[in-house]
Amino acid sequence: MIAGERLERPSVFRRFARHRRGLVGGVVVAIMVTAGALAPVLAPQSYSAQSLLNRLKPPSAVHWLGTDGFGRDVLSRVIWGSRVSLEIGLAATTLALVVGTAVGSVAGYFGGAADTAIMRAADVFLSVPALFLILIVVALFGASLANTALVIALVTWAPVGRVVRSECLSLRNRDFVHAAAALGAGHARILGRHLLVNALPIVIVQASLLLGQTILIESGLSYLGLGAQPPLPSWGNMVVEGRQFLASAWWIATFPGLAIFVTVLGFNLFGDGLRDASDPTLRGNSP
Repeated sequence: MIAGERLERPSVFRRFARHRRGLVGGVVVAIMVTAGALAPVLAPQSYSAQSLLNRLKPPSAVHWLGTDGFGRDVLSRVIWGSRVSLEIGLAATTLALVVGTAVGSVAGYFGGAADTAIMRAADVFLSVPALFLILIVVALFGASLANTALVIALVTWAPVGRVVRSECLSLRNRDFVHAAAALGAGHARILGRHLLVNALPIVIVQASLLLGQTILIESGLSYLGLGAQPPLPSWGNMVVEGRQFLASAWWIATFPGLAIFVTVLGFNLFGDGLRDASDPTLRGNSP
């Protein structure tokens, strides 16, 4: 590897530290991830504990975010909902990144017929309406957390593949790749040790942006009844449960809706910060 071809990590970290919006997004992401990971500890009550005597109670010192139509604590369900949404988001994002990075790197490195075939397959997935594909998968395999993650990955891998392909198309003509090939390195070694290592920053940026998108898609699926199934709380199904009480108990749908908004915004700001910090054309600029 020629010196200077790799990402200058300390410089990237310093530029990100000066990116105020990215730092705000990072704090939001850290809070949401911590809440999801520590949901059993942080939630004041069980997400399924019902008390019909306390149904539709407004926010108070006892129930900070009020209770829903079954007397369940909304704060506890929002915290547990972050765990469910993040689990599905992480699973779907990981699968989409693995598939997109693998096919994008192969297409970008080999080119030719392999590139054409892979990109046409990506075009097919991009052209099929996401809701139509989701309905097909749910009809065939049923609604579950695993199927939700699979469906989201199916509709999000193609953009990742295109970005990675573009990066690999640029990297494969660099001198260090030609030098590795001249020294007898095989295709697998060049892809793994040279192209993907240098494409890693853009993959990380794609991951941060994709997480926010997958959480938004998962919430929409749960709202339609195609995601997490009750009584397991998800921000999407909490919103739909509170829809009938908007006039009398606004807090049931409002707080999970705010959680979706803040989390997606946090991941987008965090991804923007990573993108700006890792872009060498922006070096020296401080947003």
